[in-house]
Amino acid sequence: FVWHEAADTRVFRPLPEVEPEADLVWIGNWGDGERERELQEFLIEPATRLGLSGTVHGVRYPEPALAALARSPLAYRGWLANADVPRTFARHRMTMHVPRRPYVGALPGIPTIRPFEAMACGIPLVSSPWRDVEGLFAPGEDFLVARDGDEMRAHLRMLLNEPAAAQAMAERGRQRVLARHTCAHRVDE
Repeated sequence: FVWHEAADTRVFRPLPEVEPEADLVWIGNWGDGERERELQEFLIEPATRLGLSGTVHGVRYPEPALAALARSPLAYRGWLANADVPRTFARHRMTMHVPRRPYVGALPGIPTIRPFEAMACGIPLVSSPWRDVEGLFAPGEDFLVARDGDEMRAHLRMLLNEPAAAQAMAERGRQRVLARHTCAHRVDE
């Protein structure tokens, strides 16, 4: 039996009273170079080419990463307390998941907790590739998968230009979490 992450839906939930102020948020640490190429391709370049407003939160961003973000339309805001993540999601129209290269290669099918939390908050999610070998979610329904930077741009553009479709996908992702991936589910398991 494989025990996966889950969302504490008492904390990670939609906040409809909070109005979106920006397009895109990414919450994640830069790390030690294990996803530098991916963050350039899936986050910085699409946001820059589309002119997306937004914020980036996380730690361990080296000077070259900070310089790349400074050249983009995204504002780097540093560390974010996990309890503040739902409000941060609510202030943005969409988010993304960029898994670390070791997770994709050595731990297929094991996403980090952030996609669970994002979907629980009801924000549209686009992810760079990872193999959902255990069928935790329904890619294309609960969230979108971008195989490269061009596809990431297309998905982000669609989410901005088709708010009803974005909302429907976000709601499907939220319902999937509520049905299978809450902390209560993990306790029972």
